[in-house]
Amino acid sequence: MNFKNFIMEHKQAFLVIFVAILLSPLFAIAADVVGYSEPLEKSAEHLGAEENPIYGGILPDYSVPGIDSPAGTFLAGLVGSAVTLIIMLGITMAIKGRNN
Repeated sequence: MNFKNFIMEHKQAFLVIFVAILLSPLFAIAADVVGYSEPLEKSAEHLGAEENPIYGGILPDYSVPGIDSPAGTFLAGLVGSAVTLIIMLGITMAIKGRNN
C-alpha cells in the first residue's frame, strides 16, 4: 500500500485530527483563563523539587525560540503532532506491509 492510498483510505481520521489541531489553541486559552497548571509540576513545586533536565528537547516547554508565546506554542504543538503522526503512519504501514 502506498502513502496516497493510505491517506485516501483514512481521510475521515485525518479530518478529525486536523480539526483537533485547529481547536487546540482554544483549549490552551481556556487553560490559561482558569489558571490550569500541570499536576506533576504543582506537586514538584509543593515538594520543593528542582528541575534538572538531562536534555531540554527540540522545542522546550512548547516554545520556539524567537517567536512570541501563543504562536510559538501553536507551532511547537503542530510540529509535535506532525512528527507523531508521521511516526505512527510509518509503524502502521510497516505492520500492514508485514501482514500482507
